[in-house]
Amino acid sequence: MSKPSEKEIVAALLERHGQTYAEECGITLEGAGGTPAPLFRMLCAAMLFSTRIRAGIAVAASRALAEQGWTTPQKMAESTWEARAKTLNESGYARYDERTASMLGETAQLLLERYTGDLRTLRAEAERDPTQERQLLKQFKGLGDIGVDIFFREVQAVWDELFPFVDKKARQGADKLGLPEDPEKLAELVDQTDFPRLVAALVRVSLEDDESEVLEAAK
Repeated sequence: MSKPSEKEIVAALLERHGQTYAEECGITLEGAGGTPAPLFRMLCAAMLFSTRIRAGIAVAASRALAEQGWTTPQKMAESTWEARAKTLNESGYARYDERTASMLGETAQLLLERYTGDLRTLRAEAERDPTQERQLLKQFKGLGDIGVDIFFREVQAVWDELFPFVDKKARQGADKLGLPEDPEKLAELVDQTDFPRLVAALVRVSLEDDESEVLEAAK
C-alpha cells in the first residue's frame, strides 16, 4: 500500500483531533482582533496549560473559572484568592492551585491597570509586532515563553501578525507524522482558518503519542 500523502494525513489528523484548545475550554475567539473577554480567558488558559499538568485538567480548570463568572479581568480581580484556589483545587488543579490563584489575581490587576483590561491595547502598544507582544505578555507573572507560545498558537486565529505560528510541541507532532515542521510549508496544507486547528491537532499527537492511529486512518 502506498504511503498516504501529506493532505491525506492532515485530513485524518483533523478528523481525529480537529479542535483547538480554546474551543475545548469554551472560548470563542472571533472577529477582527478578538474581543476582550475571550482574549483574557485565553491568557488565563495559557497560564493554566503551561504548568506541568495534564491538558485535560487545565481545560477543566479553565471551564471552572468561567463557571464562576470570572471571564473578565474586572470579575477576576474582584474574586477572592480563597475562592480562586478552591475552584482550581476542586477542578483537579491541586498541585498548583494556591500559586496559580495568586497569579490569576495579579494578572487581572496588571491588565486593568496597564491595558484598561483589554489585551487589544497590549497588541496596539506592541504595534502588532510578535516579538514585542511576547515581551509584554511575559510581564504577566506566571507567563513565560511556553505560556506565550500557547497563547500565540490559539490567538493567531484573530491576530493575523502571528500567522503562521507553530510551537515546539506542534513541531514534535509534525515530525512524528512526517509532516513539514516549517510553519510556512505546514500552512500550505490547509486554509488559514483551519491552521489553528491543525496546530492544536499536532500538539495532541505529540502529547498522546497516537501518530500510528492517525497514519492508519490516512491510508
